[in-house]
Amino acid sequence: MIVAIVGRPNVGKSTLFNRLTETRQAIVDEISGVTRDRLYGKSEWAGKEFSVIDTGGYVRNSDDVFEEEIRKQVNIAIDEANVIIFLVDVTNGITDLDEAMAEILRKTNKKVFLVVNKVDNNQRIIESHEFYKLGLGDPICVSAINGSGTGELLDKIVPEIKNVKNYEEDEEDIPKYAVVGRPNVGKSSLINALIGEERNIVTPISGTTRDSIYSKYNKYDHEFYLVDTAGLRKKGKVNENLEYYSVLRSIRAIERADVCLLLIDATHGIESQDLNILKLIQKNKKGLVFLINKWDLIEKENNTSKIYKEQIKQKIAPFTDVPIIFTSVVNKQRIHKVLEEAKTVYDNRKKKIPTAKLNEIMLEEIKNYPPPSVKGKFVKIKYITQLSTFYPAFAFFCNLPQYVKEPYKRFLENKLRHHFNFTGSPVQIYMRKK
Repeated sequence: MIVAIVGRPNVGKSTLFNRLTETRQAIVDEISGVTRDRLYGKSEWAGKEFSVIDTGGYVRNSDDVFEEEIRKQVNIAIDEANVIIFLVDVTNGITDLDEAMAEILRKTNKKVFLVVNKVDNNQRIIESHEFYKLGLGDPICVSAINGSGTGELLDKIVPEIKNVKNYEEDEEDIPKYAVVGRPNVGKSSLINALIGEERNIVTPISGTTRDSIYSKYNKYDHEFYLVDTAGLRKKGKVNENLEYYSVLRSIRAIERADVCLLLIDATHGIESQDLNILKLIQKNKKGLVFLINKWDLIEKENNTSKIYKEQIKQKIAPFTDVPIIFTSVVNKQRIHKVLEEAKTVYDNRKKKIPTAKLNEIMLEEIKNYPPPSVKGKFVKIKYITQLSTFYPAFAFFCNLPQYVKEPYKRFLENKLRHHFNFTGSPVQIYMRKK
């Protein structure tokens, strides 16, 4: 689920974003966008996890804000998010821009929470009643800077999660693949090649793809859903809010998928934006296949692909157990292999290991290489079981779970990958008290 924070400049959107993504040991991994430092984060409350988007910073010329720019920003949030937080500032009261945004938000069928920021004393609680005039229900009073009221806000957001379709829980056991990557790496061309239809309009202009599509296909004796972001945007909108569009689209596509096909432009190599998308995939615990596209444009020698693979693995370490395919979408090179690898990764991600076999193999590995002692205390791992999650997750029961450090967890993960083949799939290790 995606929660977008909207509001005019300087009402505290980024402060609220930081507060929500850091609450109660939330998973904090903000990904840098092009137009501002913090953009996307994961938040957790009452055992539920959701994505938070900070729309701040997308209004150009923020010193001289035009109502039209604000309107565009709100419309994008309405299109792409499931829940909208409309943030206003009690110290300024209702401004013309607040009224313009409220008018748009009153017409949407998305859930909108009116949140009044900077309410840190009783007088300001009284002043917050003015915002009832906006016609968006009861204002929720918060102070993003010190955190007061954010718990109440999160309590109201969490029930909305159950109203959002969970694509992991579809009854049909059919893989869902998302084609993701930076603008202009060949995503639409790849989709056209995979499904054999010119359904996506392919143009050389970055960012021409807009709406998320979720379609079923049967190609090469292989049935699958493609989580696609197809459709041509009007020319006038191509350069406006492009980063915001592309990040929201990537998040939606990744959240809906089982396996992500991450396209890299062979002529540029892995860039920081590719690594940001990779982090998104890992945070959402999705399967992954790397596609190095435009391979036909690279001058090759004997070991070119091997050297290229090594360079990629150095950049994406420690998660290097991932398929890397060199493709040329234009020449239809290795397109069939893309679907084969994606299906293998999908199966690896759903794989269940019998408990008896898991213990037989892993306890032997642990016996040969036990956890290092900490402060003279020895960790004894007694039992292992696989958890019933949508991705491979394992609980290791031991006497002192707090003393098992990250390097040993990586050792355990590598042994699980070696014995049971989880290539392309995330593997999560949990240490539990016996």
